[in-house]
Amino acid sequence: MKKYIIILLLVISSVPVLAQENHKAFDSGEWFKFRIHYGLFTASYATLEIKDEQLNGKPVHHVIGTGKSSGFLSMFFKVEDYYETYIDKNTVKPYKFIRKINEGGHTKDIEINFNHQNNEALVFNKKHNTKESFPIKPDVQDMMSSFYHLRNNIKTSSLKKGDEQFVNMFFDNESYRFKLKFLGREIIKTKMGKIACLKFRPYVQADRVFKEEESMTVWVSDDDNRMPVRIKADIVVGSIKADLDAFKGLKHPFKIVVD
Repeated sequence: MKKYIIILLLVISSVPVLAQENHKAFDSGEWFKFRIHYGLFTASYATLEIKDEQLNGKPVHHVIGTGKSSGFLSMFFKVEDYYETYIDKNTVKPYKFIRKINEGGHTKDIEINFNHQNNEALVFNKKHNTKESFPIKPDVQDMMSSFYHLRNNIKTSSLKKGDEQFVNMFFDNESYRFKLKFLGREIIKTKMGKIACLKFRPYVQADRVFKEEESMTVWVSDDDNRMPVRIKADIVVGSIKADLDAFKGLKHPFKIVVD
């Protein structure tokens, strides 16, 4: 169960990259809230928020993500997750990523500083007081920045069912390469109404968390916002579902499908 915040962020970061110039899907002031279900229980709520800030004299988008267990689950399994990324306003490249979590006593406190000029990432493990450099690819994103980078680069008009794309991501101290398959378009019912969505299948490693490679599905709004609407994942100990519960500050109009 302690993996569901990570799963949420990994999945929404895994939408395929397709070039589309001069489009910006988000801006400062945007805020999302997700309701995460573990089986029949509401296990957690997670939020993502964008703020305008300065980092080393550069204007950046400061993105903050939080997750906290709630209700019945919090009585016997406490989750407090905190994530931050500082991204370039134009290129959306990450400059700094922070991950500070406490999941049932399992803790991490990691800061990653990206040097894109030298293609390296400096990982500061504050829990163990260690620093180490790792090589990165020129187009690398962190777990959070990739979500915003990819929202700017989805060309929905050219998507065809079965299309496969790949995304490079650096997380903790490793580089990941995700394979994504476009499954088609679908209208799903939400508490906000019916939303037209793009449906994707991220391929994950079958291990102690996921049952098989095709255990996950994600729905993204088929509009200029390209926001995550729903996520489902079958894991070894059950199933997880995350639904968009509330939002504000969208850059583009929010559209509801009217029958």
